[in-house]
Amino acid sequence: MSGTVTVVSSNDTYSFTKPNRDSITLLTGLGVEGDVHAGVTVKHRSRVAQDPTQPNLRQVHLIHEELFGELREAGFEVAPGDLGENVTTSGVDLLALPVGTLLHLGDEAVVEVTGLRNPCLQIDNFQDGLLKQVVGRNAEGAIVRKAGIMSVVAVGGVVHPGDPVKVELPAEPHRPLERV
Repeated sequence: MSGTVTVVSSNDTYSFTKPNRDSITLLTGLGVEGDVHAGVTVKHRSRVAQDPTQPNLRQVHLIHEELFGELREAGFEVAPGDLGENVTTSGVDLLALPVGTLLHLGDEAVVEVTGLRNPCLQIDNFQDGLLKQVVGRNAEGAIVRKAGIMSVVAVGGVVHPGDPVKVELPAEPHRPLERV
């Protein structure tokens, strides 16, 4: 399975969206260089309030570009970086990957998938009703989260739009993604 990096984004201040960049640099064990969420321990405000010593399993946020088309069909205008992601991809079903999947981004960088993003109410402040589009329930009543996946940086490197994404699945048995 392979795909493409379509957009990269980062922000050095807390805000909901992240500006698009020509490139980002991933730092092993930390996240995106200069991004407010980079660090060994949690940086998301709600997580820091709970326990600031928790390991940061949300160093790099990835979203599949295909989600934006789905949201557009539902009447929402969402572009890469708008939901706070660092890497936008196409051609990879990110939500179907198991925990521990390695994503090779370009020639150097590798991130390890840790889980699903659990979006908060801020998403409705961005566009009213958007939360219901990215968190819902399937036919069996189970919660379905579509706002991307979270990862940690296993190998640092520079990532550019247009870089290939190569998927390396972990050994079986595979564990499905849960919110992190």
